Order: sequence, then C-alpha cells, then structure tokens
Amino acid sequence: MRLSTTDIYAFQALGYLGTQEAGRWVSSDEISEQTHIARPYLVRILAALSGKGVVKSKKGIGGGYTLARKPQLISLCEVVRAIDGPVAPLSCISLNWRESCAEEARCHARNTIYTRMRDAMLAVLQEFSVQDLVIDERQGVSYSLCLEHLLKPNA
Repeated sequence: MRLSTTDIYAFQALGYLGTQEAGRWVSSDEISEQTHIARPYLVRILAALSGKGVVKSKKGIGGGYTLARKPQLISLCEVVRAIDGPVAPLSCISLNWRESCAEEARCHARNTIYTRMRDAMLAVLQEFSVQDLVIDERQGVSYSLCLEHLLKPNA
C-alpha cells in the first residue's frame, strides 16, 4: 500500500474538520483556505468521503461539511477505503472486494505472506482514527511536506 496525494489531502481536511465544534458546517472555501488544498480537488475528495459516510454535506446557505461521527469513531481504514477502495494488495485476499483465484488453495504466498500483509495494514489503519489527525492539526502540522515524500511507482 502506498499513500497518494489524495490520501494526504483527505487526512489534512479531516484533521481540520475534526477540530471544529460538533455539528458546525464548514464551507469548502474555508477548508481549502485553511488546508491549502485546491478547492476543486478538495470538493472531489469531500464528495468521496461523503459518499462513504465519513463526512456529511449540506447544500445552500449555512451548508458545508462536517464529520459524520466524532473523530475518534472514524478509523483511518474507513478513510483510506473511501478514497482508494480496497486496502488489500490483491483481490484474492480482499475482505470486501474478493475475487477467487484458481490457485488460492495451494498458493503459499497468498495464504501466508499476502494475507499477513493485508492483516497488518488493516490492523494499523483500524488502530488510528481521525482524532490522531486532529492532534497534528491542533499543533499546526501541515501534511504538505508529506507530498514531497510520496513514493513513485518503480522508486
């Protein structure tokens, strides 16, 4: 699993939303201004998060975005799945998007290595929540530097 620019931006936006009073609707303009995420890109991220029930959205005057639940109740696994889809490295071991493989019964790598990789990634992402992102937001930590450290394919 690799983090993408979209993942980093989603984490930054959710950290910001997590610092707001419960039930406060925050405009995409405000989130964009505070997180330095380009508004058109941010709106697409928020739409994906809204579609998966991570955030709620409300149109019109007084509308905007708010977390769907308390920050500590939104796991990073839920966030990553909302943005990227499956966490598993292969569909033959995916818990939610599984596709059978003719070799799965006797494939040692699938039944040991790949399954453990999936389980380890899920365990870490389930262990942490949006509340952990709020800690950074309150300390003024920007994830913009993370973008400089994203691994490129074939790196």
